Amino acid sequence: MLNYKKTYILPFKFKIPSYTEKFLNNRSIINIKFKYYKRYLYILFKGQKLLEVSKILSRHQNILWINFSAPSLGDSLMDLSSRLLLLDKKIDLLTDINNFSLYENDLFFSSVFINYKELININYDLVIIDSYSTKSIKIKTIVASSTPFVGLYGYYNGPEVNRVLFSFHQMNKLLGYPHSKNEINFRAKSSITISIHDKRIIESLKLPSFFIAIVIGGEWEYRSYKYWAKVVEKLIAKDKNLHIILLGSNNAKEIEGEILSKFKTPNLISYVAKFTFNQTAQIISQSNFLFCCDGGLMHAAIALDTKIIPLFARLEPEMQLTISSKAFPLFDLFDVNNILVEDIIQNYSEATNSDHNHLLS
Repeated sequence: MLNYKKTYILPFKFKIPSYTEKFLNNRSIINIKFKYYKRYLYILFKGQKLLEVSKILSRHQNILWINFSAPSLGDSLMDLSSRLLLLDKKIDLLTDINNFSLYENDLFFSSVFINYKELININYDLVIIDSYSTKSIKIKTIVASSTPFVGLYGYYNGPEVNRVLFSFHQMNKLLGYPHSKNEINFRAKSSITISIHDKRIIESLKLPSFFIAIVIGGEWEYRSYKYWAKVVEKLIAKDKNLHIILLGSNNAKEIEGEILSKFKTPNLISYVAKFTFNQTAQIISQSNFLFCCDGGLMHAAIALDTKIIPLFARLEPEMQLTISSKAFPLFDLFDVNNILVEDIIQNYSEATNSDHNHLLS
């Protein structure tokens, strides 16, 4: 049935954090309708409309999950988080080449593919499509043209939303609501599998028994903190024996040089751009606290139950965290660089004296 409101109305019966009102205030109904009808007509044109189903049934044992709408590692971790609810199924993943290594050794996916041509001769009972984008529908038509499918996001293509909670609640709906709202909210979290090979590489570093990790750099200026050097200075002033490890990718090189040139201490180590994402996540898993801005490594830390001091801007913490997150967040409406160093240190002091998740207290 034609209903353009599917673009911005949550497809399940429970409420989760989203910016629906903000989205509607900033978009014209004409644009919203255009996006919806474009996708609807493309599915119709590709002969897929009659194959869309609303439930994942017990007979759906061999499943392909097509995931191309989440190009960033963090978004991918969130969108695929609900695979934990499909433990009784065999699931293959088709994803972007940038995300392949993230799931190559995953406990929940049987096989991971980046070339859809490898799937053409494999028979599946069901396909999960991340969203009804032209790319995803086109690939589904090629690899499983006559196979029924469900949508994770489906036509939803508008407001910012807590992607982990969306993934879990939508999967719960597709399974026929076997879990209550509270059960899903408490279970909802990202997951990541670290291979034995990656663990051994990090073991060889002989990391300190107690250390703080700080993710520096960032892709977006408004969520890339410029004052980590001052945070390091405050932390060392509080405890001269504290071990600190710097992490990040190539975009952190400049701030890495600034910090290392300022502090000449063997207790400050940098592993910026030295390891893969999963190997860096293993370092984080051994840390006692992680300081970071919103990003992929933050979601890896959440998956690994590490306590985090995350900095957010524009997207409020409730849009990225769940109840299970061991997080002591700080937020600014416009830019993480408006967050005071003193407030970060205060949050760290609170975290070190707390046995509980800050969001629950």
